[in-house]
Amino acid sequence: MPNWRIGYRTLKTAIGAALAIFIAQWLQLDFYVSAGIITVLCISVTKKESVRASWERIIACIIGLIYGGIIYEVLGYHPISIALLFLLFIPTAVAIGAKRGVVTSVVIMLHLYTVEGVTVEVLLNELMLIFIGVGVALVMNMYMPSNEKDLTWKQVKLEDCFRQIWMEFASYLQHGDNSWNGKEIADAAAIIEEGKGMALKNVDNHFLRNDDYFYHYYKMREKQFAVIKSILPFISTLDKTVVQGEKIASFMEELSQAVSPGNTSAYFLVRLNELRNELKDMDLPQTREEFEVRSSLFYILHELEEYLLTKKKFKPDPKRTRTVSGKRLNRDHEQRDTN
Repeated sequence: MPNWRIGYRTLKTAIGAALAIFIAQWLQLDFYVSAGIITVLCISVTKKESVRASWERIIACIIGLIYGGIIYEVLGYHPISIALLFLLFIPTAVAIGAKRGVVTSVVIMLHLYTVEGVTVEVLLNELMLIFIGVGVALVMNMYMPSNEKDLTWKQVKLEDCFRQIWMEFASYLQHGDNSWNGKEIADAAAIIEEGKGMALKNVDNHFLRNDDYFYHYYKMREKQFAVIKSILPFISTLDKTVVQGEKIASFMEELSQAVSPGNTSAYFLVRLNELRNELKDMDLPQTREEFEVRSSLFYILHELEEYLLTKKKFKPDPKRTRTVSGKRLNRDHEQRDTN
């Protein structure tokens, strides 16, 4: 049986619709139930999305009232007038970027058709319904639960995946161990996609500050993850019989221990440059196999540099870096207690 639960958005929709209808009925407006319908349509998943949707509906409804008033009064209150009204109004709403207000506007325009008259009182009644419905929705949408805790935990899990991937790469180069099933590759891809989506919602839930740290973080990890995937097939061309493969393995092992929200890329770029210089000082390859190995080494070093440069461009948030480190320590303590 599927999980049955009442989410915060469902709760806001129910309360908002009831409140809008109560206000409109208390003001003795005609078609007061429509205020609740407008509120339901304006409840959105983020604050900024709610404002955009509400603005579109207000504009669309005002245009609908103008079109409806003119067409009904000129052509009369006949079904053909409704057909012509929709033919003109819908393309106009789409053209001005208010297509989300089409459904709301249709309700308002049909009110005019129902009362068969366009008077000041009727227009004021419809405008009041619009502003009550939209206003209540905006008030209800002022509360949005923070997802920063979930984003932080995903950050911890993603870095655990990266850490394990580098350790597995190093293990293969050092011991030729090919028992790894690549689970962390799939896990990292899923976490990055989920994290980016959640981070975008987090940005859209702040009006006064551009809190895009998590979005930039997951975009940075996405670029690094692309580097990891590009390295994977070349790792298999190296083995522990290659001295340089052993050095790269040590580098990757050290790199795995430094995966964190902080930025230690400068140190590793220096270490990487030292590895590159060692490679350049090697004797020229004598066989095809040696040439292929040397090519793989150069490619891996190049991709590692891209990985580190991507992190170098990222500006960590000291406050969040401490938070993530604390969560990782707490998780490690919990794991030791259960072992």
